[in-house]
Amino acid sequence: MNVTMNDIKHLREMTGAGLADCKKALAESEDMEAAVAYLRKKGQAVAAKRSDREASEGCVLVKAEGGYGVIIALKCETDFVAKNADFVALAKQIIDAAVAAKAKSLDEVKALPMGDGTIQDAVIARSGITGEKMELDGFSYIEAENISTYNHMNRNGLCTMVALNKAVDESVGKNVAMQIASAAPVAIDESGVPQHTLDNEMAVAVDKTKAEQVQKAVEAALKKAGINPAHVDSEDHMESNMTKGWITAEDVARAKEIIAAVSAEKAANLNEAMIQNIAKGRVNKFLKENCLMSQEYIWDKNMTIAQYLKSVDKELSVLDFKRFTLSAE
Repeated sequence: MNVTMNDIKHLREMTGAGLADCKKALAESEDMEAAVAYLRKKGQAVAAKRSDREASEGCVLVKAEGGYGVIIALKCETDFVAKNADFVALAKQIIDAAVAAKAKSLDEVKALPMGDGTIQDAVIARSGITGEKMELDGFSYIEAENISTYNHMNRNGLCTMVALNKAVDESVGKNVAMQIASAAPVAIDESGVPQHTLDNEMAVAVDKTKAEQVQKAVEAALKKAGINPAHVDSEDHMESNMTKGWITAEDVARAKEIIAAVSAEKAANLNEAMIQNIAKGRVNKFLKENCLMSQEYIWDKNMTIAQYLKSVDKELSVLDFKRFTLSAE
């Protein structure tokens, strides 16, 4: 077809593709509809080719409006693409559409109309333009009257939102949203922590406590035998310290005998009640550090988030919160 600048601009508006890609699609197609199909096929081919790649970069956005808030991430493979203006613009179009529709699932977001197709079509088309795998992820939403949002340093990598039970100064909600970004709570309070998380933390605490009790017994026995525990705490250290002349082969043999014998004896005779008490203390510490209301307030370590909220309004509390980050934590 005879390609004009208006055709190129129109195709770009319909698909979000780059000018060069639109020009090429039109030049190789009979009409506008065929050009759209050309771009889609290109995107699908790239998406299929790179389906096994990891999309660990991207653009995370949060938006709240009309009693509905949403976080969503448009992910890609490289930071270069994540910072591209057209990529960020697509992410903003997607979250705007999700908010307007008050979507309740990621599948619903993907199926929302965009341009001449769906949001999922637009993501695939963008993948064809950049040559990178792209996917939507991190979808979460809150329905409540008083939602505050936070985009950490406006870098589109970590976003949070929180719903309070009462309307207060907007700075209060933002402060709590920043707390959530910084301290990454797992629940509002202990009642919201999943049982499997509590069970796992208890199991880890028990194992750690038992290992510590055995290690203490071993170290005491080694010291009693005149051997520095730090010199024989691993095979590598034993070899290295023999080479340095700090211990002898006889010391190593004797240390290994002591470690094996004392470890077995102590493990078989642990005080189970003591182990459980110490483990419970560790779980309580986990809950204090990971439940929002009991966390130390980041702007005043002398109070918890619960105390901060009560200082604003005695009836103020958190109804719900969401957090998503691209970073490994």
